[in-house]
Amino acid sequence: MQIGELAACAGVSHRTIHYYERLGLLVPSEREGAGYRYYNEEALKRLEKIAALKRLGLSLDEIASVIDLYFEDDSGIRGKERVLEILETQREKTDRQINELSQFRRDIDKNIARMKRLIAEAKGKR
Repeated sequence: MQIGELAACAGVSHRTIHYYERLGLLVPSEREGAGYRYYNEEALKRLEKIAALKRLGLSLDEIASVIDLYFEDDSGIRGKERVLEILETQREKTDRQINELSQFRRDIDKNIARMKRLIAEAKGKR
């Protein structure tokens, strides 16, 4: 299939396909002398896998590090193991960010209370 058909089937733009090619995430199965790119069913499966991994929150760099692992055997177990590692790391990072934001929220609450107290004191002195 040509790029237009692949884009329509995968629900992405031509530009996205070209971008993924530049990143090495996708390779045309063949190229004609006139420069036309042709893609096979594996290209569509790769685009679907890329979309699924993006929905999980993986960056394109992370996807590039695992995408080939999904297609080296039928089970894709190595790819799944690597994605699991990435997701666990993301969870740890998210937990740290939540803790930092919780502390930031407590600091804001203290400052709000302090400002209210200062305003009330200033109004009481009038």
